[in-house]
Amino acid sequence: VQLVESGGGLVQPGGSLRLSCVASGRVFHINVMGWYRQAQGNERELVAFITRDGSLTYADSMKSRITISRDGTKNTVEVDLQMNSLKPEDTAIYYCNAREFGYPQYGSESWGQGTQVTVSS
Repeated sequence: VQLVESGGGLVQPGGSLRLSCVASGRVFHINVMGWYRQAQGNERELVAFITRDGSLTYADSMKSRITISRDGTKNTVEVDLQMNSLKPEDTAIYYCNAREFGYPQYGSESWGQGTQVTVSS
């Protein structure tokens, strides 16, 4: 599975951004798609994920301000992350993640290259 992210950038506090991630390759094997983030000096942490049947999980720190959605075709799957009311502490590199059915024993995990989100005035 290959993941390509877009939508990061510089935004003022209180602003909004929409991140997109398009998966290609073995998309029919994908169960979970989601977003993680890593701020400088911190460990990578979960932001949100969505399963193939539509179950959602959000990080407590952001759940009132974000929405994750998923759409797919025969050959691609796209997962979007709408982020509102952004704060300086949301500044991080945001990574798209995909996990196949059976992960970790029988399925693999893929990561995107990351997209920078900077919240600053």
